[in-house]
Amino acid sequence: MQVAETIAEIRACVARARKAGKKVGFVPTMGALHAGHASLIDAATARCDYVVVSVFVNPTQFGRGEDFNRYPRPFEKDVAICEEHGADAIFAPSAAEMYPRENLSWVTVEKLSEPLCGRFRSGHFRGVATVCTKLFNIVCPDVAFFGQKDAQQAVVIRRMVADLNMPLEIVICPTVREPDGLAMSSRNQYLSPGERKDAAVVYRSLSRGRELIGAGERNADVIRARMQATLQEVASVSIEYIGIVDAETLEELDRVRGRVLVAVAVRLGPTRLIDNILVDAPPG
Repeated sequence: MQVAETIAEIRACVARARKAGKKVGFVPTMGALHAGHASLIDAATARCDYVVVSVFVNPTQFGRGEDFNRYPRPFEKDVAICEEHGADAIFAPSAAEMYPRENLSWVTVEKLSEPLCGRFRSGHFRGVATVCTKLFNIVCPDVAFFGQKDAQQAVVIRRMVADLNMPLEIVICPTVREPDGLAMSSRNQYLSPGERKDAAVVYRSLSRGRELIGAGERNADVIRARMQATLQEVASVSIEYIGIVDAETLEELDRVRGRVLVAVAVRLGPTRLIDNILVDAPPG
């Protein structure tokens, strides 16, 4: 497995794979890899002949006061996971390699970036869309793999690729969860033992929402209120939002219909956690 630190190096790796007629898969990450990331690499190796994993903590998607400086960077462990799961190359650039001068060109996906996390993380999705555009232009993959856990990011990236006619397929893979339902996340390691135990309430609240929809409840306010009550059973949890939105447009719903994204963001101490589930509301 090759580790490339420069744009020229990774382009040369991909060029050799292309010359050999290989289909290129790409898994963009910020490192601190876990079983969720491993599942994306597995999906990529199953569908593609040559798989690139990027490991880059992108400064432009962090806001003031967020955790850029303390974001975990266990690079040797990340390399071992990539190798174990069959990646062919890692692209691990520095910030100076990706942003060698003041960045004046940005990619903004309107409307889809505004609700849910967009209300609380100003500029976040502009940074995500821009770095993904850069990475797609550098690696030139046939297929890129993202996780459902970051649902809004997935919707934003899919729309960006479609609107800008980027020649690649976006595949969204299922969320990987701990036995108690907590979604795998690099930020989970910030949690104290007590907070980690309390964090299981996030998935319980999502499951409550799904149960209500399955039972025929269509009033989104009622569903949100029941989910809020579930979250408030744990005193350490501070609710940022509970969203019941159209899965494609991310528009907040008054009445549940069709495919719905039920999404939650909370804080436990200084740690921000997000999670979601997709629910197909049967007619009724």
